Amino acid sequence: QLVESGGALVQPGGSLRLSCHASGFSLEDYAIQWFRQAPGKEREGVACASSREGNTYYSESAKGRFTISRDSAENTVYLQMNNLKPEDTAVYYCNAQNTQSGRNYWGQGTQVTVSS
Repeated sequence: QLVESGGALVQPGGSLRLSCHASGFSLEDYAIQWFRQAPGKEREGVACASSREGNTYYSESAKGRFTISRDSAENTVYLQMNNLKPEDTAVYYCNAQNTQSGRNYWGQGTQVTVSS
């Protein structure tokens, strides 16, 4: 099970840190992606962390502002978001995927609203 938290209403230029906590399995064996979906738009990937190599990838809109990280002890993945913009408003989801086993988990989403 994956549970996201940390979404909130924040002013433009502000910061948020989203959390994605896993229970029942270890995130170490999973590639993690953060997606978001704004009203009327398709779901898009914003950040990805590979399972063990430590590689990270970001969408063009997230580069330089968002940082994905893991805390193995807490079995949690974070998405630090800085300099937030109104266009970042969306429901943010985390996804954990193990390509070897085929297991794939989604969280329930957390709402981020950027508005003055």
